[in-house]
Amino acid sequence: MSVPASDDARPALDGAPLFLLDELPEAPEVLVDGAEGRHAVDVLRLTAGEPVRVGDGRGTVAEGTVLDAGPAGLRVQVAARYDVPPAEPELWLVQALPKGDRGPLAVELATELGVDRIVPWAASRCVTRWREDRVEKGLARWRAAARAASKQSRRPRVPEVAELMTTRQVCGELGDVDLALVLHEQARRPLTGVEVPSSGTVAVVVGPEGGLTDGEVVALRAAGAQVVRLGPEVLRTSTAGAAALAALSVPTRWR
Repeated sequence: MSVPASDDARPALDGAPLFLLDELPEAPEVLVDGAEGRHAVDVLRLTAGEPVRVGDGRGTVAEGTVLDAGPAGLRVQVAARYDVPPAEPELWLVQALPKGDRGPLAVELATELGVDRIVPWAASRCVTRWREDRVEKGLARWRAAARAASKQSRRPRVPEVAELMTTRQVCGELGDVDLALVLHEQARRPLTGVEVPSSGTVAVVVGPEGGLTDGEVVALRAAGAQVVRLGPEVLRTSTAGAAALAALSVPTRWR
């Protein structure tokens, strides 16, 4: 059975685990194999009859029960299929590269809070630098974090992690969004004072631990972004984006 896309065309939030495949076949039975299958069998120890979901990370989700769990992986009997539409407004996070493991942490938090696109940004004062030989490794870590957090939070869509961008490239991207917000601790205008559109694209720009340079603020403003503050506290770069995404979701998505 296939459930047509609509506001209600999504699996119930009942805690059933979600597994992601590169391609989700149109079949009454689905095999979850490879690393996903080993995790289901060896770590989660799923057994016949338990409810599970299998998705492609692009909005299609098959809901069913386990038929068999063994060396070949997890065999699932499909009871229903859902085509979950993208949430609105589309949310972007332009994230300056944090140091150490805070980059994947920022990705995990943003993913759990519904971000649709994450743009790694090589801001001027970033402590971390992805040299040419480290770019692909850094992107792979961020993309793996987004995929894992999508499964943990039962998200039908894995957010896109774009290629590493310069400030000029980020400004070019912001020219195509409906609302761009730059978080800055010295801004006078609070985020809560911004009228957030219910559709289109909203981008949040988060600077590095060392803060934004005056030149970056000028360039981002020239690209159409508004400079705002979250609140009286100064948050880490790895958590500021998640806080902003939550605040933006209250009047739009969380209704």
